[in-house]
Amino acid sequence: MKRSRFTEEQIIGILKEHEVGVSVADLCRKHGVSDASIYKWKAKYGGMDVSEAKRLRTLEDE
Repeated sequence: MKRSRFTEEQIIGILKEHEVGVSVADLCRKHGVSDASIYKWKAKYGGMDVSEAKRLRTLEDE
């Protein structure tokens, strides 16, 4: 499986920018990702903090 260019912490940071009010199109341009990636990340990591994402990763690895 292809490894992501972004860590969970970076993805959550990008999603926090979106929550503040930055448009998806602006985020895509700024970070060089597609809008589909933003929405996929939002479905997976939406509303999470960094500590929750780390816990999710440990559970997925088990």
